[in-house]
Parts: sequence; structure tokens; C-alpha cells
Amino acid sequence: MNQKPRVVVGLSGGVDSSVAAHLLIEQGYEVIGMFMKNWHDESVTISNECPWMEDSTDAMLVAEKLGIPFQAIDLSEEYRERIVDYMFSEYEAGRTPNPDILCNREIKFDIFLKAAQKLKADFVATGHYCQKGSLEKDGQTVFQLLAGADPNKDQSYFLCQLSQDQLAKALFPIGHLQKSEVRAIAKELDLITAEKKDSQGLCFIGKVRLPDFLQQQLKPKKGRILEIPENLEIYQKYQIPAGLDVEDLDEETLQGLAYPIHYSQNQGKMVGEHNGAHYFTVGQRKGLHVGGTGKPLFVIATDTRENVIYTGLGDEHPGLLRNALFVKEDQIHWIREDLELNPGESARYQARIRYRQPLVGATLLRKENGLYVLFDQPQKGIASGQFVAWYEGEECIGSGTIF
Repeated sequence: MNQKPRVVVGLSGGVDSSVAAHLLIEQGYEVIGMFMKNWHDESVTISNECPWMEDSTDAMLVAEKLGIPFQAIDLSEEYRERIVDYMFSEYEAGRTPNPDILCNREIKFDIFLKAAQKLKADFVATGHYCQKGSLEKDGQTVFQLLAGADPNKDQSYFLCQLSQDQLAKALFPIGHLQKSEVRAIAKELDLITAEKKDSQGLCFIGKVRLPDFLQQQLKPKKGRILEIPENLEIYQKYQIPAGLDVEDLDEETLQGLAYPIHYSQNQGKMVGEHNGAHYFTVGQRKGLHVGGTGKPLFVIATDTRENVIYTGLGDEHPGLLRNALFVKEDQIHWIREDLELNPGESARYQARIRYRQPLVGATLLRKENGLYVLFDQPQKGIASGQFVAWYEGEECIGSGTIF
């Protein structure tokens, strides 16, 4: 007799993963629901309710309703090591991490996947809005990470660090649906999660405010907010020279375009005080509490060593806009390993530096020391530590951590 393939679904207690489980049952898989508990520390959650308890209960009720086995797994130790510690050290260094991307690479499609394989699972499935494709190349199956069908919900960016091995074992059952269709299915099945709001906050920690969370570990300390004028000479270096083909740019020009700018305190005037440079990120405008400037102030750089925040006036300030970024050699990740660029090669793709940002044309230039990404239009708020992902049409080809 033919055994059904076994799938472990990460039931988060939300509507998306609930419907994902239902669709898999319909497609003839043997389905097991598993809830990941990733966080214990209740002192940083926003409200008195205990979010993971509520989510875990909802996940269990969904499993019961669908008639599938259910278990909870405690991954909080691995989560602390791989995600939380990483976040704190990045913020402390004045960089902007993306915990959701890391959570997918390190937790859901690594530790969780291994737990599922102990249950003899063939696949793991999540409620992500993205799709998986495959093609044959030189006798090998190559897996593709494709955008979700709902343009408002496409989550492929959050999965941009997955490998071929991880994609081989992954299923995304709701990726071809619109969010409204997912809710309609949940309603029809009378699932407890049908009307549940989408979770905000850190992946799987529940309702946590990031500043509160950071303040736990990174102590507040007063520092200066400086405003940088827009006619600073240094900004000349950051323009792509007119009429020059990007492939002809020398290394020094490329670095000038793509490396973050380092400001010194004598370049700006003091306009206010802050409680810690490590709480702020490039491109941020809320939380500065500096009045009387006319146009809004934006963070254009932070210096956590000197505890200084550099700001610029208005969203067209040259310190906020950059034409290029750099990804160090060991931070380049190709989902499509077969398309990897060798040093000296270049390719045209579309790229984004944050979730939900429209894709913009870019030239990727591979050099010995890493990868330069040169955008067709200047990008706002490129922050070190964030991820850039590059696409060909609907397909995410690769990604990297911004230097």
C-alpha cells in the first residue's frame, strides 16, 4: 500500500497556518500540527495577556477541529541563541538586523525542520504567502522561491535566505491564494482563527514592542542629535558619474558609492538629545522628538561608539538616499546556486531592501571582496545589517546582508 507523504505544519495559532494545514489534508498528505514556543520572558510583552499561551491554545483547537495530531515544541533556548542574541549584538553595533529573515533560516527551516524529521516527516509547511517552483537543469531538480499570489501579502523577502536543501523540504500551501480567500476558507471551516488579527511584533515572540525589548538589554544613555547640512562636500562622491557605464567603475568609485558614510561631529549642529543611539535605525523619523525644524528630520547615520545620531532634514536629503550598497563575500547567498556570479561578472536583476518595497532595477557586480548592488534609482534608508534580495520577475534569486 502507498503511504501518504507526511507533513509537519508549523501551527502558529494564526489563520494562515490553520488554512495551510486544512489544504494539505485535502491534498492527501498525512498532516501533523506543531506549535513552536520561542519565548519565555513575559516582562517585555505589551499587554497582560500571555500571547504564546493564547496562540498555543488556538493552534491546539485548530488541530482538534481538523482532526490531526498536535504537539508543542519549546525552541526558546535556540531562539535566544540564534535570534535574540544576534539582534542585541547587531543593535549594539549600530546595525539593523531583520529577525524575521533569520527566524526562517535558523528556526523554522532548520531547528523546526530537524524536529519534524525526527517525526519521519517528508516536508514541513508554513502559512507563508510565497510559492515554490522547480525546474530541471543538467539532470538536477532546482527549486525556486516565488512570490505569493497576493501582491499585498507576498512574503518571499522573509524567506530570501533559504537554501536549496531547505526549499526541497518546504511546502507553502496558501501561496497561490489571496488573504481574503484564506479568511473565507477558515470561516467556512468554522476555525477559531478565522477572524483573528494578523500578529504584529517579533516573529513568534508575540506582542512585543521592539524598543521595550531592546531597553531590557541595551541600557539608555543620553547623547547628541546632530543635523547634517545637505551641501556637505562628501555627498559628491555618492553620485554615479554621468555617462559612465556602471561596469566601468573602478573599485574606489564603487566603494564611495556603496559603503556607508562615516560622519564626524564637527560636520553637524546639535538639535536635540536622545536616549541611546542603538535604539535608532537609518531612515527612521519617529521618536526623535525634535521640534521646530519645518520639514521632518530623518536619521541618516548612527554612531553607537560615540553615541551620536546624525540626521538630515526632509526625505530628499542626500544622506538618506544612496545609489548603491555592498555585500561582503561571506554574506552573499544564492538561492539559485546555478546562477551565482563569479568575480568580474555582472547581471541585471530587480531588488528590494525591505519587505513590501516595490522592486527596483539594479545591476549586480561581483568583485573579489563581495557584491556591489547599483540601483537604477537612489534608495532611501539603506541600513547596515538589513538584507537586500534580488529577483528575476516573481522569483527570488538570492540575498545578502548589507555592509
